[in-house]
Amino acid sequence: MKILMTTDCVGGVWTYSLDLAKALEPHGVTVVLATMGPAPTPDQRREAERHANISLHQSTFKLEWMEDPWADVARAGRWLLELEARHRPDVVHLNGYAHGALPFAAPIVVVAHSCVLSWWRAVKGETPPRDWGCYRDAVARGLSSANAVVAPSAAMAATLEENYNLSRPAQVIHNARDPSLFRREHKKPFIFGAGRLWDQAKNLAALDAIAGDLPWPVYVAGEGGSGQKNALNLGKLTPPALAGWLAQASIYALPARYEPFGLSVLEAALSGCALVVGNIASLREIWADAATYVSPDDIVQLKLRLSELIHNAPL
Repeated sequence: MKILMTTDCVGGVWTYSLDLAKALEPHGVTVVLATMGPAPTPDQRREAERHANISLHQSTFKLEWMEDPWADVARAGRWLLELEARHRPDVVHLNGYAHGALPFAAPIVVVAHSCVLSWWRAVKGETPPRDWGCYRDAVARGLSSANAVVAPSAAMAATLEENYNLSRPAQVIHNARDPSLFRREHKKPFIFGAGRLWDQAKNLAALDAIAGDLPWPVYVAGEGGSGQKNALNLGKLTPPALAGWLAQASIYALPARYEPFGLSVLEAALSGCALVVGNIASLREIWADAATYVSPDDIVQLKLRLSELIHNAPL
């Protein structure tokens, strides 16, 4: 079997795509991996090249959620159709929406990692502005044209139905990570958080706001951060370095407002961290009674829950 799979190199979609491609390798499945958005880093290219079943094809076309992307989205569509004609895949796996409406010969699977409309409602607390209408229409066309739609949580599937009126139900398939990449070492007295530091959905600013009032230091890792006042900013870490920090962290905190699944929370759990996460439907669905939940907008509650864990080793 051969799969044409799209991806981007910005965050969790790259991790998801590489993990899935690697998991398919023992089954004799080859993956034509087509990147859009920012080019892969040298480390990302090396990661893909380590696997004989992955054929990496790079572009820098804008992604559909970027500013004024539609000319690039159209050019990317023509490029993807050329890749399909050249490689003749059995399945087209899209980690985005708009290209689901293309006339691919192979069946199309669209995987819904997140979307602007549900992000906007969760983070801004209001209906997205009218200038996102082109995005809404393109996503709706892509979803309705796909042969199958997959969401990483039932909560994300529900937002797709709410925002785009799906013609068929999305299938829920939870994300996964290779547990051999993570380990639990002797835990040290510190709190750790990770994610795009500028992203209001991750809400790491709430963690920074209370970091100076806690008896343990707070470390945060991720791109785009420079305004931390109390937390110690580690910047963007390589995957092995991130795994090393998680291995030693006692508590992982992500008071998220929006997180359709949360790969970083899964990585922290595989590393034996206590979890303090946002009280939102998706994270409750995934973690049930294995995490402590806090209101994303209540920093007093966040401070209290972290303090309770710090002073209660058995918990």
